[in-house]
Amino acid sequence: MAAAAKHLTPVVMELGGKSPVVVDSDVDLKVVTRRIVVGKWGCNNGQACIAPDYIVTTKSAAPKLVEALKTTLEYFYGKDPLESEDLSRIVNSNHFGRLAKLLDDDKVSDKIIYGGNQDEKRLKIAPTLLLDVPEDSLIMKEEVFGPLLPIITVDKIEDSLAVINSRTKPLAAYLFTKNKKLERLFVETVSSGGMLINDTSLHFANPYLPFGGVGESGTGSYHGKFSFDAFSHRKPVLSRSFGGEVEARYPPYTSRKKKMMRALLAGNIKDLVIAFFSKS
Repeated sequence: MAAAAKHLTPVVMELGGKSPVVVDSDVDLKVVTRRIVVGKWGCNNGQACIAPDYIVTTKSAAPKLVEALKTTLEYFYGKDPLESEDLSRIVNSNHFGRLAKLLDDDKVSDKIIYGGNQDEKRLKIAPTLLLDVPEDSLIMKEEVFGPLLPIITVDKIEDSLAVINSRTKPLAAYLFTKNKKLERLFVETVSSGGMLINDTSLHFANPYLPFGGVGESGTGSYHGKFSFDAFSHRKPVLSRSFGGEVEARYPPYTSRKKKMMRALLAGNIKDLVIAFFSKS
């Protein structure tokens, strides 16, 4: 953006952020976990800007959700996911070290409830679930961008909105629910680049939806025609005839002309008519 500013070049910045997934208690967990897992680990093993970064659910719903996630992960990637051909490697050794550091944090080392296995030589990290990690832990301070998925529990599902809004604005936000009132509240309350209800990541593939961030997750949007619009200048052209002159537009500005202009700008037709027929 700094480089483009020197030449007044338009810029679209698609960044990232901690994209949350809110899971209500009234959902089909088999469907929900399949969609979360493929959106997280199916997207390059979490190394994607729109991959789910953390889950928020209620304390009462968490146990069943966790078990369903474990079942789905084992079904997709087997009992030893490090040997799965369907699970991507970590992109390089530097990023592997960064992810390993997130897991080695003393604040989360005892919060791992599934996975955590690593193979540095092959740059592979197994899908990992962590439950109720502290807000001040490293994994909650920065975008994960990897196969680690923290789960945060709240008393009421509506409390998840405060958890999300206490952080920087994410690139994507996901909600799983059958409750239309909660869905409407989520859409109206959460500020994010994009949003998807009852699935993950698919909005990215729709060319009829603009894709981009807001706040710290980016500026502007693209995809399909939105890409064309982002880098095009819409040049307005107004062409008039030589008729239709309005004397109130021109000096000298008498009190009558001022009344007419005020009425015109205010959209007050009654006062405009009165001022028009007035002599002063």
